[in-house]
This record gives sequence, C-alpha cells and structure tokens, in this order.
Amino acid sequence: MNTRNRTPSRYVYYGLHLYFSGLSLRKTSERLSYCIKRNHVTIWNWIQKYQPKIIKTKQRRICEFIVDETLLKVGSEYTWLWVAIDAKSKEILSLSISKERNMFVAERFLSNIVRDYGKHPVSTDGGTWYPMACQFLKLEHHLHSSYEKNLIERTMQYIKDRTESFDDYFPCRLKNCKLKHVKNWLNLFVDYHNKELKPVN
Repeated sequence: MNTRNRTPSRYVYYGLHLYFSGLSLRKTSERLSYCIKRNHVTIWNWIQKYQPKIIKTKQRRICEFIVDETLLKVGSEYTWLWVAIDAKSKEILSLSISKERNMFVAERFLSNIVRDYGKHPVSTDGGTWYPMACQFLKLEHHLHSSYEKNLIERTMQYIKDRTESFDDYFPCRLKNCKLKHVKNWLNLFVDYHNKELKPVN
C-alpha cells in the first residue's frame, strides 16, 4: 500500500485495526501516537485509499449463502448494501452497493457469488426480489431459519455500527460521486472482519 507520507505499512495496518476494533478516528490517532504521530485525517485517508484484494473466504466448503440487504446513508444519499455470508465460517463472502433494490439487482449480486463460489442454496428473509432471482439462476431458495436470521442480522448490525458516522465528518466532495470510496471502505471492512475470525475446525 502506498501513502503520500510513506508511513510504514505495519503502522497503517495497526491504525486500521484500531479503527475497525471500534475506536473513533481521533481515538485511533491518539492510540497510534505511541508508535507514530498521524492525525485523524491521515487515518481517514488510509481508509479511503486502501484497496484489499478480492474477498476470498478461508472456508473452501460452503454449505449455503445467507443473504440480506439493508439501507445505508452515505452523506445526503441512501444506498442499498447487499451482503452474503457463509453459515459455517460466518465469513462475509460478498458485498455490493446499489441505488435500487429489485430482482435485477438481486440476480446480479447472486450471480457474482455463484461465479466465485459455485452454486449453493440461498437463505433470505423472504424479500420478493429473491425467489425470482434464484429461479432464474437455478438456485435452491428458502427462508431464514431462526439461526440464520440471527446470524445475518448480527453481521448487518455490526457493519451498520461501524458505518454509522461513515460520511458524517468526511463526506465525499466529488461531483457525480460513484461511491468508489464507500466500496473501498467496505472491502477494507470485510478484509479485516474475515481475518479476525478464528478458523472453524
């Protein structure tokens, strides 16, 4: 990862680790100052610029995709966040953002998951956009069990807790913003989240 001030990568990752562990940007800056002095704006720039590799799960054998979507506020706009997790490893397999929520968006999201992990049953909350998308892709579809519902809701809430003030203090000021900085942030979040999970025996 390249940064303008050439901060050693170990300090960058440690700063990102502190932030994604729940500290605010300012608190992260204060904690990091014991190793190296960087202000909260610099840390935010790390988050914006960091682009982890394509999401890859450590768990090769996937039993099913647990899928859900939620509405996120980004600056003054709202966008849909789509998330798929693996029931066994609890890893986030894929995520995507869209301006709309319908069968076509659901089908595109699921087709990308199938491309990366193969065909597996899909568990959803019963949104009307999922059954047709699964039928089109020839995927088995069923409603969440109580366990699956609890698992995906906890994952979604975890993401929302960290994105709550995402653009409140450092909004994107680009005209016709394509939300690239949001995608980078979410990819970073997933990269961190999956690395922190303990391997399933």
